[in-house]
Amino acid sequence: MLEKRIARDLLSIGAVFLRPDEPFTWASGIRSPIYCDNRLTLTAPEVRTHVEEGLAETIRRYYPDAEVLEGTSTAGIAHAAITAHLMGLPMGYVRSGAKDHGRGNQIEGKLTPGQKVVVVEDLISTGGSVLEVVEVLRQAGAEVLGVASIFTYGMKKGLERLAAAGVENHSLSNFDVLCEVAAEEGYIRPADIDRLRRFRDNPSDEGWMEA
Repeated sequence: MLEKRIARDLLSIGAVFLRPDEPFTWASGIRSPIYCDNRLTLTAPEVRTHVEEGLAETIRRYYPDAEVLEGTSTAGIAHAAITAHLMGLPMGYVRSGAKDHGRGNQIEGKLTPGQKVVVVEDLISTGGSVLEVVEVLRQAGAEVLGVASIFTYGMKKGLERLAAAGVENHSLSNFDVLCEVAAEEGYIRPADIDRLRRFRDNPSDEGWMEA
């Protein structure tokens, strides 16, 4: 099962780190039992192979008409490039803002209006950053088929924002599967799963920290 294999991979290299008893603090001030840095997959060749082949498989399955892959800046760029290479597709990426020099591009690489695009992202949380990329591509005339991502928290806010924008996302693994695998492999206690899910369902409510 791809979801479980990717979850094991992410846990094994510390790309996803669970620490329910010693929460991390996000930039927003929210205290979180999970920290995710999928950039670490790039420095773990075996895991990287699983991820890129998984992304290619996902795109072939859900977006068979894809003509070009667009990475999110910066975390999605390398994954989009490798996956596009495996699939023999063109690739580009979308900057977080237009350049203030040269041609002032925000979309890098050739993109023709009407082309069918899949956005490659490493992590989906609230959905804000990937939706900004989708909007830039739509304004450029691209037909955005959807998003292929490595991991999603499955947060309510993110799901609602994607649905409202008419954006489909398929992730290689997700929060619920990761929690199950983490408990099976001893990263967390089985009793912690409920606490982690309570965090996912309402990150701003620190009640999840109560055992």
